[in-house]
Amino acid sequence: MLAFSHVDSFYDRSHILHDVCLEVRDGEVTAVLGRNGTGKTTLLKTLMGLTDRIDGQIRLNEREIGKEPTFQRARAGIAYVPQGREIIPDFTIRENILMGSFARHDGKREIPELVAELFPYLMNNLTRNGGVLSGGQQQQLAIARALAADPKVILLDEPNEGIQPSIVEEIEKIIIRLNREVGLTVILVEQNVSFARRAAHRFAMMEKGRVVVSGAISELTDEMVHRHMAV
Repeated sequence: MLAFSHVDSFYDRSHILHDVCLEVRDGEVTAVLGRNGTGKTTLLKTLMGLTDRIDGQIRLNEREIGKEPTFQRARAGIAYVPQGREIIPDFTIRENILMGSFARHDGKREIPELVAELFPYLMNNLTRNGGVLSGGQQQQLAIARALAADPKVILLDEPNEGIQPSIVEEIEKIIIRLNREVGLTVILVEQNVSFARRAAHRFAMMEKGRVVVSGAISELTDEMVHRHMAV
């Protein structure tokens, strides 16, 4: 469904991704693993067109999107939940969610029923400003905003980072449910290997801006984790 073919990505003159080849299968969770600073976030930003230059090809359902602007990629069905969440603190919960709807291809501006089902706290507090929410609630809001775009693919950049332990398990269950029950294709940047093993079908390990090993999640060995993730 989604394929990187010999992709290089740059911030100004800094060459971050090197000859990345990766296939993300429709309806699966692909976990992107590796130490900090290996290019995992840049991989997601490259997919969204948020780096300064991209060489190579990125294809979504045989459509070449590597040269398209970010809004066209969003309308093609890719939603992004960035590291740090990046909600707008002075917007209400409702306004933050509806921002995602501007990427819908059908022009609807509404909160999806799925958001109401997954995040009852948000629905009961739609007039509260996003900035007063806890880290976990803001992460829920960021996921809800992405779902308002009616995506086919959702990119999640370390969704449990900085979240209180009581909500981590809830976020993990929601991510798995979005894939298993809703059918979303998920690219998950994650440091928690145990969660990646529970959630993902496949993995890609990154080192110095390259995918150094990939395969079925059952093939992810402890030796690989130690070699490429141990500090």
